[in-house]
Amino acid sequence: MAEVRPIIVKRIKKTAGGHHGGAWKIAYADFVTAMMAFFLLMWLLGSTTKADLKGISEYFSTPLKVAMAGGSGSGDSSSVIQAGGKDLTRKDGQVNKASDPVQKKTYDLKAAQADLEKLEAMRLKALKARLESSIDANPMLKQFKKQLLLDITTEGLRIQIVDEKNRPMFASAKAELQPYTKEILHEIGKMLNEVPNKITLSGHTDAAPYANGGTSYSNWELSTDRANASRRELIAGGMDESKVLRVIGLASAIPFDKDNPMNPVNRRISIIVMNKKTEDAVMKDGGKLPLSVTDAQDVKAGLTVNK
Repeated sequence: MAEVRPIIVKRIKKTAGGHHGGAWKIAYADFVTAMMAFFLLMWLLGSTTKADLKGISEYFSTPLKVAMAGGSGSGDSSSVIQAGGKDLTRKDGQVNKASDPVQKKTYDLKAAQADLEKLEAMRLKALKARLESSIDANPMLKQFKKQLLLDITTEGLRIQIVDEKNRPMFASAKAELQPYTKEILHEIGKMLNEVPNKITLSGHTDAAPYANGGTSYSNWELSTDRANASRRELIAGGMDESKVLRVIGLASAIPFDKDNPMNPVNRRISIIVMNKKTEDAVMKDGGKLPLSVTDAQDVKAGLTVNK
């Protein structure tokens, strides 16, 4: 009997080719997300105000500074700028001086000070006009009209009594006033009481030196004595003595006619009815100012007799 051999059937399992994976889908999703973020950024940049953009820029430039100063950015309404609105480029975001108590108070003080200065200037101008009218109406004063010089300066109303060649205000080289000088000062003293302003007096001489060369009594002492003698006559005429704030002698240091130091007009008495600003400056300095602002300006400008 023949041997039976077993039949072996080999089955080959066929499988389809495997897929390439899903990595491309992830890459595509990332690309779409990036594009969406880019378009959102462009939209935000186009719709954001300049103030916000500046705030964002400053935040990324100096984040620590913004964090310590307060607010999420310098363009934000919560920044340190008081009264800031949603957008500082708009009117509702501007600081309103009228609504800010501190700035409003400062503005009111400045306005009040300006009004007082205007009122004071008008008062001094009115006094100048009254003095000029009194000089014209008084026969005795009228003959000295050319020797009575009145003008408004930065310090107030200045009244100058100057010498003429044949009509001096004082005795030669002395502090003794002539009788007509006393009458002039009496009239001026009465009118100075019409205003509350303080006054300063300064005496001036020509450049004629003393024989001793100024080692003892000199033009400095003479100018001071003449200024003080004028103060006494103003008070004798009725002026309140408390109005005098300063009496100084300037010798020939500030000539009226700087081209001719020997000119008689350099011998003069200057009375300044001070405005409040000048009075405060003198009080602050203790009355020790060596030279008035007006005199200093006159020297710089180079005054002439025909001023």
